Amino acid sequence: MVYMYCGHDSTTSTIVRLQHRIMDINQRMSASRLKLNVDKTELIWTGTKYSVTVGNASFLSLQLSAEVVLPSQHVHLLGLVISADLGLEKHVSNVSATCFCHLHQLQHIQSTESPSTLMHAFVTLWIDYYNVIFVGAPNSVANQLQRVLNAAASVVSGTRKFNHGLMQLLPDLHWLERVKYKLCMMMRRCQDATAPQYLTSHWAPVSETSSRQHLC
Repeated sequence: MVYMYCGHDSTTSTIVRLQHRIMDINQRMSASRLKLNVDKTELIWTGTKYSVTVGNASFLSLQLSAEVVLPSQHVHLLGLVISADLGLEKHVSNVSATCFCHLHQLQHIQSTESPSTLMHAFVTLWIDYYNVIFVGAPNSVANQLQRVLNAAASVVSGTRKFNHGLMQLLPDLHWLERVKYKLCMMMRRCQDATAPQYLTSHWAPVSETSSRQHLC
């Protein structure tokens, strides 16, 4: 992945720098007898809805030799869907659709494995993947993922969809507070200097932040 920051007045120069960077990568790959797959190369301009519109990002394409890479509204990065406005709706919709598809199949599978094991392998795995990005997400996103978890709990426990006691089963299945727990563990690793460098280099205690009164 190659990413660059630019303002509205420097989009053209940024495209030129990005093209040079990618062509340099292509030359290094060729030296190792590898080839850059232009067909799988994606381009996206991210920002607020206003900034992307003002910058006319839809007309800024990437020229790679004889191939032209047009910008997209959504791109895929290691299973994560990144939208131009940095929203989570598209990613959550894909995750929910995949999970419900697996749930439908698991309901008709006769297996010796325990239902909770299959559910963790085929459903909650998708929700746990990149789940840190859901911290502070709007209720529309959280509610959509919660419906997936409720449906999974219903399948595992054998309860009906609208059973009022269904929510009481979720803590027993360890399906709550997973995002906060993962974030706390990540911050703990940053504090102990055991996290990757790209995280520890951008980490600082709240006590050392001058604007900490605006964090809550």
